[in-house]
Amino acid sequence: MIGLEDIKKNHLVLSFINQTEKTLEELSYTNHGLRHSNLVAERSKSIALKIGLNEKDAELAAISGFCHDMGSFLGRSYHNYLSALLFFQVFQKDFSSKEMVTIMQAISNHDEKKKEMAFSSPISAIVVLADKSDVHRSRVNVRVMDEIKADIHDRVNYATKESKLKIDKTKKRITLILKIDTNFVPIIEYFEIFTERMVFCKKAAEYLGYKFGLIINNFKLL
Repeated sequence: MIGLEDIKKNHLVLSFINQTEKTLEELSYTNHGLRHSNLVAERSKSIALKIGLNEKDAELAAISGFCHDMGSFLGRSYHNYLSALLFFQVFQKDFSSKEMVTIMQAISNHDEKKKEMAFSSPISAIVVLADKSDVHRSRVNVRVMDEIKADIHDRVNYATKESKLKIDKTKKRITLILKIDTNFVPIIEYFEIFTERMVFCKKAAEYLGYKFGLIINNFKLL
């Protein structure tokens, strides 16, 4: 099995991710390029190891996290499926059938709008938690403050100064901890756009045998 560092050097994968970043920037989306891909990969591996998965599965989680959005340059509506199929096309000779199925399913299942989705792999649940917890001002592509304020997704991300996941294996709890500048946005705006994602994270954590928690500005909300 090739590893994450090999995936990161693949010229096709890099082209897919870089084009995704350009395409979504034109559509005024938050960052979905290498910054997001690297963070989701690192966070996926960290979660996997902290909940007790072995090194191989942690690497599969990291690979899935790195590649989860790379088909978005072809279209957002089916980007999860496109990303999974592109991964197969590029790496079908590099993984066993079981590994390939695991990665493709994790990539495909990360979209909360995929209503027919049901978790059947811890790696799928891990990628969801890693992806949906990435809320931060560094994701905002727009640099003009009036334009940031005009879009609720940009406002909420820009107002988020810190975002991290805490894994408590003893208490079986996964907690998303955020620091949000309430002088820039009220907390309610976070829930206006991210309630569906938090419900998805709750389901992912439960599949792993954990409870999901949310703390914003030191206040426990979930």
